[in-house]
Amino acid sequence: MIKEKDTRHQGSICTNESKLNHQWYHQLKYLFVGILFGIIFVKAEIISWFRIQEMFRLQSFHMYGVIGSAVLTGMISVWIIKKFKIKTIYGEPISIVDKKFNKGQIYGGLIFGFGWAITGACPGPLFAQIGTGAFAVIITLLSAVFGTWVYGYFRDKMPH
Repeated sequence: MIKEKDTRHQGSICTNESKLNHQWYHQLKYLFVGILFGIIFVKAEIISWFRIQEMFRLQSFHMYGVIGSAVLTGMISVWIIKKFKIKTIYGEPISIVDKKFNKGQIYGGLIFGFGWAITGACPGPLFAQIGTGAFAVIITLLSAVFGTWVYGYFRDKMPH
């Protein structure tokens, strides 16, 4: 049986959720960062269906280089946060909780990878793809939202 603490960390609840209450316009920073990332994704061709297909067909290093540099940046960032006990810009502590490995992560990763290969889109760049005029991606977005809802609905009945 899974303990309550383990279930919380597997869920969508953020363990570093801020206790501060901000005005609504403080959330605009996320909109601007999202727009900036969208522009970067488009310019770097990260959202290109053709680049994604090249990656899955092992025809190009482009996407592997981007993903690898993102993983390396993330590893270094987490190491720095842990080593120097970095806090948020509002002075709140950041806690990074270790997660246990389970076989469901392999199944989920395979399903995610198959979906990515078939649709040419992962959840991050969906909005950037739609913003470039690839309106067929709206079906992928709706499917992702529906899949997330289905998982949330049946989560308690699934073996974790």
